[in-house]
Amino acid sequence: MRISKLYLLIALATSGHVFAADLALTPWGPSLRAEAVAILPDGQTRLTASPRDGLQLLDSKGAELARFNGHFSSLDTRATGPHAVVASLDNDRQQALLINLDTAAKTWGQPLYLPPRDFPVNGLCLYRDAAANLFVFLVGEEGKGEQWLVGNGSTLLAEASRVRGVPLPPSAQFCQVDDATQQLVVNEENVGWWAYPAHPEAAVKRTPVALFDDPKREAGAMALVPGGMVALDPKTAQLHLFQSSGARWVEQPSLGLPGLKEPEQLAINGRQLLVRDDDNGQLYQGTLDWQAKPVPVAPVLPEVAALRQSEPVGRQGDAADDPAIWVHPEHPGQSRVLGTNKKQGLLVYDLDGKLLQELAVGRLNNVDVRPGFKLGQQTVDLAVASNRDRNSLSLFSIDRQTGELREAGEVPTPLKEIYGMCLFQPAGGDIYAIANGKDGTFLQYRLSAPDGRVQGELVRQFKVDSQPEGCVADDQRQRLFIGEEDVGVWAVDARADQPATLTSVIKVGEQLHADVEGLALYQSAQHDYLVISSQGNDSYLVLDAEPPFASRGAFRVGLNAAAGIDGASETDGLEVTAVNLGGPWNQGLLVVQDGRKRMPEQTQNFKFVPWADVTRTLKLP
Repeated sequence: MRISKLYLLIALATSGHVFAADLALTPWGPSLRAEAVAILPDGQTRLTASPRDGLQLLDSKGAELARFNGHFSSLDTRATGPHAVVASLDNDRQQALLINLDTAAKTWGQPLYLPPRDFPVNGLCLYRDAAANLFVFLVGEEGKGEQWLVGNGSTLLAEASRVRGVPLPPSAQFCQVDDATQQLVVNEENVGWWAYPAHPEAAVKRTPVALFDDPKREAGAMALVPGGMVALDPKTAQLHLFQSSGARWVEQPSLGLPGLKEPEQLAINGRQLLVRDDDNGQLYQGTLDWQAKPVPVAPVLPEVAALRQSEPVGRQGDAADDPAIWVHPEHPGQSRVLGTNKKQGLLVYDLDGKLLQELAVGRLNNVDVRPGFKLGQQTVDLAVASNRDRNSLSLFSIDRQTGELREAGEVPTPLKEIYGMCLFQPAGGDIYAIANGKDGTFLQYRLSAPDGRVQGELVRQFKVDSQPEGCVADDQRQRLFIGEEDVGVWAVDARADQPATLTSVIKVGEQLHADVEGLALYQSAQHDYLVISSQGNDSYLVLDAEPPFASRGAFRVGLNAAAGIDGASETDGLEVTAVNLGGPWNQGLLVVQDGRKRMPEQTQNFKFVPWADVTRTLKLP
């Protein structure tokens, strides 16, 4: 007998889960024929989706309170007070449907249908982000998944917008989203459950919640609860419980579901539980005594929205990189945004993002501008970019009246892998180009063109320990800010005749997440700020531009549903100006590169954000 018990313990341990007591269940709503069920936050009302009875609002005993006729399957909801948004699949039209429900008045709104898809949709789930934008995820056959923007708060859009495709497991049928942790969980029938980032700007990646290698088990429907997950196993008629520790999921003792042969659907609200047995179509209710321990949730950064965006760049993959803003000396509304395409050359946009010029001069990485450069007998404004094809600096003249750019020449460098660059123009008027290489070397050149041919005189050289890229010069204070991607931001004297002594501005850590990318200066009569691209968490950090470089906060660029513009993520370069460019840019303009173009999915581009919105969001003085 002792040997048998030992073998039993070994078998239980190696099976990956531990059994506990059965969950007491009683039939609920015996006359209902629902395929999916949800419990509303008040705990007293429920929703069902039925191929026979449509969408039904029911009381706690199963009596009908309101009905939306049709033939439906799959169900999810998000509620704000008495107003709920309901998502389901219309079996007749084979389309996903969103509809408002007033649970107090017991009335339904007008449905919003997603366009027909080119794949069968098995299931769906809703997600509401921190800005109250409402999305629906579609789970399709053969690993096809999609995310759609459908509303804000309890208001549905007039037309849904496809945000992105999401590759999912080939046998997925169910999904749920935890809005607080922004996690999408999807089942893979014979493998287990996977978690994906739900935010529309997040990278597409997955982490396991629980995986198994046991043909007697099956991953079914799930419900996410604060700090954990409750999931069905239809083959063993068990309820699996998982506690999240933030980085991983820990399986708890499972619960048996006595009397059920094929539990398929699940709904949980607090301790209330409803489950559907696919064998007889009956719903059962029970009380769940287990509660997960809530896990700390990362603080939600405030968001601003882009008001304009550039046309997508003409190359696939990681192409767009660094913007610069040229301010028209007489007509600020005719200013230009320059952007590098590191697979093509230099792009020129107007303030609405319309492409005006393409200069296909090679793989340009970073770009900067300064006014008043003497090109022979002419005075022009100057744009300079690091050219990775030739490890050189490419120079462009800017016509001060028309804003037209022309190639003006090239300055070679000895760098083996040129990367970032920026310009410095002290009070004397000379313009210096400061280029860096991937090995950490910085080279400072004095630029000139006395006879119309550009040349660069090397006047200083210094080095950091690892790969840099972004840099920006404060011409007024003669200070250079440089970013060391995995380390942080440094300040150094920008003058060529001064030692390059590094002073730490901010290190990678709680606020600044590697890679440290673009740097820019907002300089006004009242305040000067350093803006940093914190690429590792898709955010932007604002610091005072003078010691002790106090942090003023961080923000993200979120989507603009009204304008149909997605947010920005994985940003490389950025630029900002405090000049009044008119209209929405009357307090300045922030331009950021968008590494993941969504809504629709296209090649990368640049997002234009009113600085006034940043000021208001961060409550800047």
